[in-house]
Order: sequence, then C-alpha cells, then structure tokens
Amino acid sequence: MSDLAKLLEQIESLDSELHLKDFLLTWEQTPQELEQVLLVADALREMRNQNISSRVFDSGLGVSLFRDNSTRTRFSYSSACNLLGLAVQDLDEGKSQIAHGETTRETANMISFCADVIGIRDDMYLGHGNKYMREVADALDFGKENEVLAQRPALVNLQCDIDHPTQSMADLAWLKEHFGSLEALKGKKIAMTWAYSPSYGKPLSVPQGIIGLMTRFGMDVTLAHPEGYDLIPEVVETAKHNAEASGGSFTQVASMEEAFKDADIVYPKSWAPYQVMGERTELLYANDQEGLKHLEEKCLAQNAQHKDWHCTEEMMKQTKDGEALYMHCLPADITGVSCKEGEVTEGVFNKYLVDTYKEAGWKPFIIASMIFNRKFAEPAKVLKELIERSQKRVEAQ
Repeated sequence: MSDLAKLLEQIESLDSELHLKDFLLTWEQTPQELEQVLLVADALREMRNQNISSRVFDSGLGVSLFRDNSTRTRFSYSSACNLLGLAVQDLDEGKSQIAHGETTRETANMISFCADVIGIRDDMYLGHGNKYMREVADALDFGKENEVLAQRPALVNLQCDIDHPTQSMADLAWLKEHFGSLEALKGKKIAMTWAYSPSYGKPLSVPQGIIGLMTRFGMDVTLAHPEGYDLIPEVVETAKHNAEASGGSFTQVASMEEAFKDADIVYPKSWAPYQVMGERTELLYANDQEGLKHLEEKCLAQNAQHKDWHCTEEMMKQTKDGEALYMHCLPADITGVSCKEGEVTEGVFNKYLVDTYKEAGWKPFIIASMIFNRKFAEPAKVLKELIERSQKRVEAQ
C-alpha cells in the first residue's frame, strides 16, 4: 500500500466533526480531530512532493486580515490557499469602510460572497482578538442562515491573543515527523520557557498554544518563566486539565535550568507578562502614545533583569544527553546576530537551523488542512478523487 493510500485509510477511520467547526483554539477540537488535521496535512504535502495537484477549488477567495506583522504565517496562508486553488485577497482595514464605522457583521458578509475561507491574525489586544474572530464567525452564520451567502466560509485563527493554532499544530506535525509518531511523543518532556529579549510586547499566544496542545498527547510539559511573566490563568488551567486527561503531566518551575533538565525538547521564547499585555491593550485603544512609551521603558528594564534566561550551549547540556531538540516559531532573537543579547546563542541556533526551518515548513500544509477539513465532511473521499484524477502540478520539460 502506498503512503498516500495509508494516509487516506487512517483519515477515513477517524471520528470527526471538523466540517462543522472553525479552527479558533486547538483545545476546542477532539484529539481525533487534531490527528485528522495532521494526517490531511501529511497527505497534501505528499501530493505536493509527488507533483499531484491538490487544487480542489476551481475558483474562490481566501480573504486575509493581518492586524500585526507577519512573514511565515502570511506566506503560509497564501501558499495554503493557492495549494487548494483559491486566490488571496488581503483586507486592508485602512482602505475599507471599516475606517468609516462599518460593523463587523456587514464587513464579514460583504467580503464573503465568493470567499471560501477567512484567515485572521489579531494578537495585539488582550481580551479582544479571539473575541473578534467569534464575532466574525457569528456574522458568517447570520449570512448563511439568511441566504445572503451561498456558502459559509471557513474561519482560521492565524494568531490571536489566546492561541496560535497554526503554529502549534505545525510544531506538533514537526515533532511527529522528528520522533516518528504521535504515540512516540507520550512521556517526552518539552520545556516551554521564557527567554530574554531586548523587545517587549510579544504575544502570549505561542507559549499558551504549546502548553494547550502538547498536553493533549501525553507529553510531560514544563512551563518556566521569571516571576511576573504569567500567562492567561484560564489557559494554564486548561493545560492542567488536558494533561490529566491524556496521561501526561503539566509542571510549572521558576528557572530555565530546572525546565531544561532532562528535557527531550526545549522551546525558549520571549513573551510579555499577562498584566502588561492587559495594560498595553488599554493604552492602544486610548491611543496613549506617551503611556505606551513609558510602559515600554518599564518593561524593557524588567526584561533586562533576566538576561540569564538565555539558551546557551551550557544550558543545552542540562537536557537529555545534552541533545534536546531546539524549537522556535521564528524569528528568534539571536545573540550577536539579530541583537546584542537575546533568546539564544548563535551556536545553538545554527546547530538546529535546518530543524527550525523544517518546523516552519509544515505551516502551509497545516493551514491548507484546516481549510480542507472545514469545507469537506469526507476529506479522505475528496483527496482520493484528487489523487485518482492525478493532474500534474507541473508538466515535465
């Protein structure tokens, strides 16, 4: 049996209602549904490798709304839409009627007449990003129920204030590839730790996404950060419950050294304190530039007290056999390269350079899978039809 045939067989065996769900938080999906996203992503990547077209749409739009800067996620979303046959249209709020007070319900419906998916990144405003995505989802339901929209577009969270599901799922896909299977991840220790950065205001959604997802698969997840750099309390509680349900564990410690000890995987990444992100949100909404400047100065001084939270060669020696897998969502703050002092030394980063690139390389296929699973109730059947049609993506010269 070919690899693709095995993947289709596995997809077909899973119990899933992904076609009824938007992908907004990973912990809103069942473990089988998360596994289905991974398997469909794997199938789409294998089709790409075998030069088989996966253009399941003959036309249609993938609308994107980025309220924050992005490289990997922006291009991954465009790649995912193109992979499936959709054109991408970015919604520039400054050039839209949103600037004139157009409601969320109206905007969502007006951009969706021929749209099959809407991807949103809204990670700057604590307490608002995920909430906004749900307002868009409700507006799309309204449009479909009232026959304004012929089809209800899928909605994909490209990063919000709570979770970064396309990143954490790409991370999980890479771990599955690296260690051989999801089953092999059980009992593996992953250290999600804060690391020093000479910048402030980095969202909480990456560490929250990691602890919220990896605890679903029996991993031993350790969260470490200096005092005061807390995450959203509800997400931490979710991670605890997930670990109990999966047979894994969730531990919080106060030092990078303790987190790294005997770890199989390390994920040193800077983020802003929960309280700071709340204060920053209020200042952003008030357009208080002086207040934002003062907050930044205060936070950078606070960060500077923890420069020892630094992923170095010596720190890596604490890990299992001194050879833990280093992970990062990128871009990393590399000491002596992208900044004077940062999250990781150049030596450690370069040792795992190819690994981090392979980690990032899963994201287009994860996003495409999220869209695919939302649009089709029987993804294995649709994939099989595409494979049997076997239209070549590029004709040999």
